[in-house]
Amino acid sequence: ARAMRRWPNVPKVFGWLRLDRRGQWLVNSQEGVFERIGNAAVTEFINRNYAADDAGCWYFQNGPQRVFVTLDYAPYVYRLSDDGAGFVAHTGAAAGVIHTLIHDDRGTLLADGELGLGVILDRDLPALVDHLAANNPVLGDGEILPELAERGRHQLSMFGNLTHLIAVAQSDLPARYGFVAEPRPPVGEPDC
Repeated sequence: ARAMRRWPNVPKVFGWLRLDRRGQWLVNSQEGVFERIGNAAVTEFINRNYAADDAGCWYFQNGPQRVFVTLDYAPYVYRLSDDGAGFVAHTGAAAGVIHTLIHDDRGTLLADGELGLGVILDRDLPALVDHLAANNPVLGDGEILPELAERGRHQLSMFGNLTHLIAVAQSDLPARYGFVAEPRPPVGEPDC
């Protein structure tokens, strides 16, 4: 905040940083070619300074400069916590209570809760489906999950709380959950 007051006219950066659907930060190393950021200290710095503006554009605050993030799927990527009792975001923050489990038209599961919307890491899906099936006999082995989502709001027990299961088209996620997947500079401003 001090840096922003001291240097208020630092240009914003667009198209330089991406968050992929596995929770990896990618940097634009050449025109349109993104490479994974492998430095743990840089990743932790980005994670600590990751936020959204009032328009739903996600960015990382780098001193006085905002570096806007292109989201491959959602603002967060969730993995199961080590104890299997909840989700942890790619930033390391606990997701908190999950209010809605979302099955989209691409077969992807997302969760919306106290922290916000996040796509569930694919490698954790079998363990999550096992947890859901064990706590919701109606699911059987979990194969019925997409059908229940399509039928409309269905309540499931997940991590000790009731969670609504719904279906949402992937293309409708940004508008419904208030985020911008690919922020662009306002008309007339340069694209740094």
